Amino acid sequence: MILRKYLSLLGIGSAQIDLILQKLTYRPGESVQGYFLIKGGTIEQQIKQIECELVLIDKVKKKEEVIDTTTILLTTRIDPEESNKVEFTFQLPRSVPASSEKISYRFKTKLTFTKGVESFDQDIIKIIE
Repeated sequence: MILRKYLSLLGIGSAQIDLILQKLTYRPGESVQGYFLIKGGTIEQQIKQIECELVLIDKVKKKEEVIDTTTILLTTRIDPEESNKVEFTFQLPRSVPASSEKISYRFKTKLTFTKGVESFDQDIIKIIE
């Protein structure tokens, strides 16, 4: 048991997060709906927060720009092998340019625990005119 606890603190067997979206194509100003699926690892862990950023990736300039961030503070625990859902809603700005060969978008999600390493997820979305 102690070995599993230390391994999860290093990220081995710790809880994981996955953003599940209703669809992958959106228009500027549209509301993005879905949920975070949190899957428990090998030991009980105390969840601190979920942070999700909408990131614009400019392939020409080779840079990333954070458009907006949503943070959900949690004081809950996840038991081993348990699955929890946390609702997700994100309002896209009306001013975002459409996806193209030069511009792409993704949600970068980070699950933070009171102890242990963070869990990450990335989901690509497409914005059309």
